[in-house]
Amino acid sequence: MNNKKIIKASFFHSPKYGDIEFLKQALVFVSSNGIISKVIRQDDENYLELLEKHSKDNNFFDFKDKIILPGFIDLHIHAPQWPQAGLALDDELSYWLNNFTFPLESKYQDLDYAREVYSDLVKTLLANGTTSAMYFGTIHNEATLELAKICASYGQRGFVGKVVMDDKTMNPDFYRDNSTKEAIDNTEKFILDVQTLAKDVFQGVYPVITPRFVPSCTDNALLELGKLAKKYNCYIQSHCSESDWEHNFVIERFGKRDSEVLDQFGLLTDKSVMAHGNFINSEDADIFKKQKSSVCHCPISNSYFANAVFPVNQLKKQGLNICLGTDISGGFSPSLYDNIKHTVMASRMLNDGVDNKLDANNRGTNNARVSVFEAFYLATTGGGEALKLPLGIFKEGYICDFQVIDINSPSNKLPKYLDNEEDKHLLQKILYLSTSENIREVWVQGKQILKKD
Repeated sequence: MNNKKIIKASFFHSPKYGDIEFLKQALVFVSSNGIISKVIRQDDENYLELLEKHSKDNNFFDFKDKIILPGFIDLHIHAPQWPQAGLALDDELSYWLNNFTFPLESKYQDLDYAREVYSDLVKTLLANGTTSAMYFGTIHNEATLELAKICASYGQRGFVGKVVMDDKTMNPDFYRDNSTKEAIDNTEKFILDVQTLAKDVFQGVYPVITPRFVPSCTDNALLELGKLAKKYNCYIQSHCSESDWEHNFVIERFGKRDSEVLDQFGLLTDKSVMAHGNFINSEDADIFKKQKSSVCHCPISNSYFANAVFPVNQLKKQGLNICLGTDISGGFSPSLYDNIKHTVMASRMLNDGVDNKLDANNRGTNNARVSVFEAFYLATTGGGEALKLPLGIFKEGYICDFQVIDINSPSNKLPKYLDNEEDKHLLQKILYLSTSENIREVWVQGKQILKKD
């Protein structure tokens, strides 16, 4: 069976931070394994010849006036927290954790409950254009493996981790690993189970080593997780210098900063994605850069719980790779569109300052503004770089993941009444004004996995 496809459409992508490229009515050829084999632009000399040759083929897809964006890559999601999205965000972090989060996560020993919630979450994320997602599960192997199976069955590229939280002094008795040995043994079993599952998953599903964060784990657990990461060459996810409390707690416990501790235990590698990083400094960024690790910016949840604005531009200039995450449910929205917008708004506050008692020249941080195109890069190309996979760009050799945007959707028609609009203006409107109603189709690895009526 020939599963090769030719796609005719107008594509936006961001090959370089801040730069936007518009491929108007280009032809994208996709191989049977879902990899882009060639991209033919309108001004290429063989464009018309190829268009005439293939336009009547059964495997030719013409999206006409719809716009195609890369599939979004959300690299920080607490999957079990989906039922509490939007709850208790006005309260302190400790209240949010102890009264909502930990009791909720403890419920996932019930596989039926896990299956219901995780199915709804994965479908919701796909409907919002998220084609690759990195998930924290819970301490429960079976439920977290169920999440990986659900990603596989719905066609999403899933990166899934069984959470480790073994420190008896830092975690509630009703929700923690019973022992360090059990936490490590269960993590290794989970890795092997997902690797077995992945053999039959076309778009890929991957195990992720997941210490919840340094304060929730014993030294021995962190050490053994680092060894597992090396043994299996696994992805690693956790939190790093998220808030005043976490950042200072780690310094008091180890006499070192969070990034130094993670690196010490072998948890910063080229496959590490550490969430938040609001308090990492230039020395921390050097460690991340040396190890080729990435920081996942979670702008909405940072506004609630992180106590600071993450300096995207400053750290990008230092060479740090940055991606984007929703951080459900510290972030209430399952949409990276919302987080793209909030990245821009938070950066404006960092740049201009928030204390009106200070003089304007001393109020903010210069050159901190992030454009909507730069935020778009974080949600696409930056995510691909974090995963060390060819994702986020419409280019030969890259995986063909995309979302189809209808700017004329009856339920949310985007305004287009100006005579002098440039191509980039169209992308700005899509990123600021579109909703999930405008996303009519989602494709992963060259396959259509979602189409809205």
